[in-house]
Amino acid sequence: MPEEFERRRILVVDDEERMVRFIRMNLEHDGFQVVEAFNGKQAIQKLRDTTPDLILLDVMMPDLDGFEVLETIREGSNVPVIMLTAKGEEDDRVRGLELGADDYITKPFSPREMVSRVKAVIRRTEGAGGSMHDIIEVDERLKIDFDRREVWLEGKLVKLRPTEYRLLYHLVQNAGWVLTHDQILIKVWGYEYRDEPHYVRLYINYLRQKLEKDPANPKYILTERGVGYRFVDFKRQKNSTPPLK
Repeated sequence: MPEEFERRRILVVDDEERMVRFIRMNLEHDGFQVVEAFNGKQAIQKLRDTTPDLILLDVMMPDLDGFEVLETIREGSNVPVIMLTAKGEEDDRVRGLELGADDYITKPFSPREMVSRVKAVIRRTEGAGGSMHDIIEVDERLKIDFDRREVWLEGKLVKLRPTEYRLLYHLVQNAGWVLTHDQILIKVWGYEYRDEPHYVRLYINYLRQKLEKDPANPKYILTERGVGYRFVDFKRQKNSTPPLK
């Protein structure tokens, strides 16, 4: 049994029992513990009772659909959620990400793809912290403490999801330098996501909405068109000296 994931608990939510059994068999083969739920109400109760490390959540369910369940989850939990969507339903995928899902898998999917995505999301979530010491004062509005995993904006604590936090960490760590879309995908999401550029655009937008005074005219997270994104070089700004008069 792979030791890295043998204590990780996955809540699988799908109204098709055959699909739940299929997912359970393949996750348990890789060392995961599996909790089952067959509708939205069961999913919410199992979340409270079992505190899973990740949730696999089907979109199409009879009582509460996956989006309604996800909204309820996000009211009080940052547990990673991977949505299970029907093939070709791009609107479902985008909506899930906008509501706070960490990833999606399109049905039908292979066991290898599913297990790979689950592992990638767990690693990404658990590795969201950084090793940058001291409080970073970007300017008078924005302060970041990566050791405490805290972001302060105008004196108020800003709540970031793990993926948003990890994205901010890599941007700030490379302040003043342009990170390409591919570099961001690999650093924040992993090699499995090299062909998913929309993740970068979506989460850059999330960060701007939370940190920028005017998200349409950002001052912190800057776009380098056709290349990628750059966090403002706050160190150079602080160290620069005014011209002699």
